Amino acid sequence: MKILSQDQNFDTLIDKFEQRVYDTRKGDWRLKLLKEDLQQFYQTSELLSIWDAGCGFAQISLWLAEKNHQLTLCDLSEKMLHRARQQFAAADLKAEFHHQAAQNLAPQLPEFDLVLFHAVLEWLAEPLPSLEIVAKKVKRGGYLSLLFYNRNAMVYTNTLKGAWRWKNLLNDSYMGKGSKLTPPNPQYPHEVIEQLQQWDFTVTAHTGIRVFHDYLKKDTLAESSESELFELEYRYCRMPTYRDMGRYVHVLAQRAA
Repeated sequence: MKILSQDQNFDTLIDKFEQRVYDTRKGDWRLKLLKEDLQQFYQTSELLSIWDAGCGFAQISLWLAEKNHQLTLCDLSEKMLHRARQQFAAADLKAEFHHQAAQNLAPQLPEFDLVLFHAVLEWLAEPLPSLEIVAKKVKRGGYLSLLFYNRNAMVYTNTLKGAWRWKNLLNDSYMGKGSKLTPPNPQYPHEVIEQLQQWDFTVTAHTGIRVFHDYLKKDTLAESSESELFELEYRYCRMPTYRDMGRYVHVLAQRAA
């Protein structure tokens, strides 16, 4: 099954992404929590086949490639993929690169021990059908690492802001409005997890990323201790209720053997 692509291509937004997402304290926090959830794959002595399906700048892939795992990377954005190639070359690490959307590339690929699908789902024209295609590339007994923009957080932040947003939230017309960096298709964690369970996956890690940070006003952030805030983030990020209020949700799920 091929998904007709109206997916977001970040070729025109790569600089904004680097400045506002990757090169920030909140970007560092996201990487920290992802690395913790994926630590078992970094520590294993077994050499794994890994597909980074929508690699972006490939920070997690680079980290895993340090352990000599076999990496396959793809991205719809030619500029993102070029940056990933540069990162691997600078680190003297090897990988296989494909300039293609993950759901269209999937039929050409083998199954993998680990599939990374990070911050892609919410930008897709057909998120869950595309996710199913990608998830089928996980070997039996293998793992899917899924990071996605949380619709709970989108609803909550915009309810707090009020004004014109309430009507658009009530009739579900808010999606895709506002900043170009606001994903058009955020997902509810409970719906994503229900789908994974139907596809024979069991969740082994469930983490909320920025469960408090993005609800705070700028003046509150300016007047408060950043270190204390991230202590609070760390305390609650894997606790039920709080984890499903994170701006992003990371789920690590194992496919039944």
